[in-house]
Amino acid sequence: MLKVKQIRKDFPILEDLSYMDSAATSLSPEQVICCTNEFERHYRANVGRGVHRLTSIATQKYWHAHQRIAEFIGGEKGTTVLTRNCTEAINMVACGTHWNKSDNVITTILEHHSNLLPWMRMRTKGVDVSVITADTDGSLDPGDFEAAINENTKIVAITHASNVLGNLLPAGTIKEIAGLCHDNGAKLLLDGAQSIPHMPVDVKKLDCDYICFSGHKMLGPTGTGILWMKEEELRPLLLGGGMIEKVSVDGHTEAGGYQRYEAGTPNISGAIGLFRAVEYLEDIGMKHISEHETFLTKRMLEGLEDIRRVTVYGPKDRCERIGVISFNVEGMHPHEVAHILDEGAAIMVRSGEHCCQPLMEHLKLDNGTVRASLYLYNTEEEVDMLIETLREMTRRL
Repeated sequence: MLKVKQIRKDFPILEDLSYMDSAATSLSPEQVICCTNEFERHYRANVGRGVHRLTSIATQKYWHAHQRIAEFIGGEKGTTVLTRNCTEAINMVACGTHWNKSDNVITTILEHHSNLLPWMRMRTKGVDVSVITADTDGSLDPGDFEAAINENTKIVAITHASNVLGNLLPAGTIKEIAGLCHDNGAKLLLDGAQSIPHMPVDVKKLDCDYICFSGHKMLGPTGTGILWMKEEELRPLLLGGGMIEKVSVDGHTEAGGYQRYEAGTPNISGAIGLFRAVEYLEDIGMKHISEHETFLTKRMLEGLEDIRRVTVYGPKDRCERIGVISFNVEGMHPHEVAHILDEGAAIMVRSGEHCCQPLMEHLKLDNGTVRASLYLYNTEEEVDMLIETLREMTRRL
């Protein structure tokens, strides 16, 4: 069991509100904030440039951040690149891959726009893009991937966990899809934005070629993300300072490792803050965090399903999902529900289409949904307050 009361002391913002929008942006504990401030106050300098003491300290800590984040996902043998967010990481793969007109990309209807639009743009290069549909509960049929993947498939890009329906793609299914990809010379990209902050993830066991995620969803600073790649096969998105070994008027030689993909001055304090966020999560234990969220999710689902006029979306199997719960109240716009929860009970949830318009169209949800997303700092009392507030709301309809 998590010591949630103790954890909440690290998040002063929670003193007078209940935050259930971590799927959009999580809160940062004081330890992360202090870590980024320490950089600014005591050793602010650029990395990999110069030999004075400040740049030496900054460079060492920045390198160590990459190392620890890689270890966090079992990716020590790959390359871990700091990006601004998951969106940029996915775009780096899309733009860094060499495309032919006969190539094919496979993705799904479940995807966040960030894992859909970069591939749609490849159509301008003559690349075919196939979008696999899902059941209304978000489940995918591995047989659909087997039918779609062929020798022309270059990349299969899928979400590990849906930011709308909360369904989690089982590890066995991911490995099966990875096998199909590799048998046909294709690469597998996982959008881990909603999974990595909430559960143990090991890229070796998943056998993916790329995994992308955002720091701001896992207690880290905004403007931070990660692209992990098994092999350094992508062309760098940007050229410039920091990513080269040698430059002449006749050409250049690129650096190896993550430096090759990080042209220009990076978000140094952000990387160091993300490193501290990873340490914070590991100190608590990802298994414990996952178990806590599973317990709260079950409690919320049971409570919501017991309220007349409330419709819950997503998988019924509570073991194959994360703490993301989408629902609607009959006769009320999602924004109206979110506003009442905020004003009436100081509960912060998201409402709308959640950057998944094709999925909303597929589900015939013109106005989107209300989404409550849970994390390590949420409590049973907060879940109960949400349920009771909705119950009172529906009584007045």
